[in-house]
Amino acid sequence: MRECYRFTVSGRVQGVFFRQSTADTATRLGLDGWVRNLPDGRVEGIAAGSPEALAELRGWLDRGPPAARVDAVEWMAEDGQPEGGFIVHRHG
Repeated sequence: MRECYRFTVSGRVQGVFFRQSTADTATRLGLDGWVRNLPDGRVEGIAAGSPEALAELRGWLDRGPPAARVDAVEWMAEDGQPEGGFIVHRHG
């Protein structure tokens, strides 16, 4: 069973390899989706896959990579079902 979630992460999450680290983690977990920076300093993404893998990604997003400071994670169910791996969008 596949589920899909949209997430936004706030804090010190740009300029600290957050997008690439998220993509690496999601790929390791077998998730599909994407991640990008937002103009307001947050990071946004979509992730789809097994509930177990999504739960692991959610836990990782709460911490982020070592240089990040995560203040909040919004995690909302989404209707879309991306496929084809996990993509880092270079520009918002």
